[in-house]
Amino acid sequence: MILPKDGEILHYPQFFNATECEIYFQSLKTQINWKHEPIKLFGKEIMQPRLTAWYGDTKYTYSGITMNPKPWTEHLQEIKKKIEQTAKVTFTSALLNQYRDEHDSVGWHRDNEKELGKFPVIGSVSFGATRVFKLKHRLEKNLKASVELTDGSFLLMRGETQHYWQHCIPKLTIPTGPRINLTFRIL
Repeated sequence: MILPKDGEILHYPQFFNATECEIYFQSLKTQINWKHEPIKLFGKEIMQPRLTAWYGDTKYTYSGITMNPKPWTEHLQEIKKKIEQTAKVTFTSALLNQYRDEHDSVGWHRDNEKELGKFPVIGSVSFGATRVFKLKHRLEKNLKASVELTDGSFLLMRGETQHYWQHCIPKLTIPTGPRINLTFRIL
């Protein structure tokens, strides 16, 4: 558990072995139909600083864009099945993010769309370059946490986490290789 209060995050640093990481990273990089789309942020349309894709059973709307799902690939199904055994839930969709280099990022946010339910469960899997996942409490500004998301890691967020904690993947100032992140959700 990473958070001191108001939520639960479990981190499994080497959830996938090196062979799985290499196979899945290459498959996801080449077989996914990645898109570079604009989002609305504070009423202004900007290009997302990363590539995205949406897979699963249901369409999803966030930050002014609606994503229509692509059918699960064989490798996405394998990854989903493995994390579901640990998470003890059945995920229905996945938002895929490709961070091409140190310039790609995702700003402070919560995964709290009403479609995700009252207590969203998010299963986050990382392949490729290590990036720092930062968290900060919405109400108690001095409460902060961070964890390095390494190749093959699995991070599970549940409980009240999305009510009280914001998270981000910041830009870096040093050259960094590509990273693919899969965030499995229940819609």
